[in-house]
Amino acid sequence: MKRIMYLFAVIISGALVLSGCESTTSGGVTGSSRSQLLLISSEDVNAGSAKAYKQEMDKARAANALNTNATYTRRVNAIAKRLIAQVGVFRPEAKNWKWEVNVVNSKTVNAYCMPGGKIAVYTGIISELNLTDDELAAVIGHEMAHALREHSREQISQEIAKQQALSIGGALLGAGSTTQDLANVASQYVLTLPFSRTMEAESDVIGMELMARAGYNPEGAISIWRKMSALSGGNEPSEFTSTHPSDKTRIANLEKELPKVMPLYEAAKGKGASKTAAKKSRK
Repeated sequence: MKRIMYLFAVIISGALVLSGCESTTSGGVTGSSRSQLLLISSEDVNAGSAKAYKQEMDKARAANALNTNATYTRRVNAIAKRLIAQVGVFRPEAKNWKWEVNVVNSKTVNAYCMPGGKIAVYTGIISELNLTDDELAAVIGHEMAHALREHSREQISQEIAKQQALSIGGALLGAGSTTQDLANVASQYVLTLPFSRTMEAESDVIGMELMARAGYNPEGAISIWRKMSALSGGNEPSEFTSTHPSDKTRIANLEKELPKVMPLYEAAKGKGASKTAAKKSRK
């Protein structure tokens, strides 16, 4: 009930926009063109997410856990920078998002990217899985793909439609809601509630293409999920695997898409080699 009340607050605040069905991304060799129900604007969801992200980072800072591992922070920022440079393939306006990247020192095996490009990686996922740069790029790319496809915005819209909030929201709440209401919603959908299998599958393949275009071996997108599966090993799943189901079907799907993105990886590697050679020739 509390979640529904938050959603009603979003509506009353004027955030509701009858966008109907559309696809948030286009382009790429694996990108999805699936129509999505979108009843709330990107601007409002992104504003709420920015506030929620700041609150999370403030908590980490207060606990002296924000970007305190210099090695991991450098790695995550370097990888994220290369991935962000490729987002225009799927949606050009994402290049102008106010991207933020932070590393939280915690044993938690998790990572996320809030709407609008707010990335957080917990050190636990790097250390517990002994991630290579390719695998770390797969994790970050997967989370970025959720933001590019606006899966949180889609989930909020689905909940609004399901609860018929358009007709009864005004009777339950008065006006005057703030960005904090949106922050509460964004925080809940990104940090707590799982995405659907369809959304996970989309993020898997889009994330794999992102990393390939950035010059990271897309086979890392397959090996990371094998590591995730081994980590749970029949015991209580980690926070990451509990909301990101790792199974034979998802691995098989990645293997099916792999031939599409390998040429992109080879091309990116070739460009990198050319740049290196050019730098050496100028010395």
